[in-house]
Amino acid sequence: MSHTQTKELDRIQLGSMDFYVIEFTGTIPEDSVIETEKNMIGRTKNGGTIIYTANWHLAESDDGKAKKRKLTGETASIGYGNITWNGNTIARLVATARVSEKDGKRITKIGGITNDNGKRYLIRGVHRDATDGDVRITGVGVNTGGWEAAYAPDKESIINQSFELEPKLDNDGTLLTYEEEVIEPTSFDSADNTED
Repeated sequence: MSHTQTKELDRIQLGSMDFYVIEFTGTIPEDSVIETEKNMIGRTKNGGTIIYTANWHLAESDDGKAKKRKLTGETASIGYGNITWNGNTIARLVATARVSEKDGKRITKIGGITNDNGKRYLIRGVHRDATDGDVRITGVGVNTGGWEAAYAPDKESIINQSFELEPKLDNDGTLLTYEEEVIEPTSFDSADNTED
């Protein structure tokens, strides 16, 4: 087994993600354009969850001796919690939200299906790890989880959202991309490997 494989097998993803949400215009910008403070949708609380599910149809003979499976559908989603948020955050989460500012106040109106803005958003989750390399999850979709904010004594108000992803990243029907840095062996490891 090579040193690179050993390093990959030792990789543990530990920690949360930062999330960036921008309006999707049909192309995916460079990482440096997406991953800016103005595009961060809020500070994350309780981490993030990426889910991919596949639906299969099973055709089977009555005696169980002949079986065949066919992929009939798939879904993917990205969900996370925000501990820092405001009306502008809600505007990216709720299709009917409208934000205005006047006299030092921000007013967010929510509701009215005729106010659906029809926008799709590119969502990027970044897990940063100086030791084992960064991970980036990217998809395009809308928040289908609605919006809920609970206020309680001595407890922070966290909003949770779930973006259902659509096959808009490319012409191949891709729902999401999972990008990770490949762990290369250090020069010390490479020297050890050549002596073997």
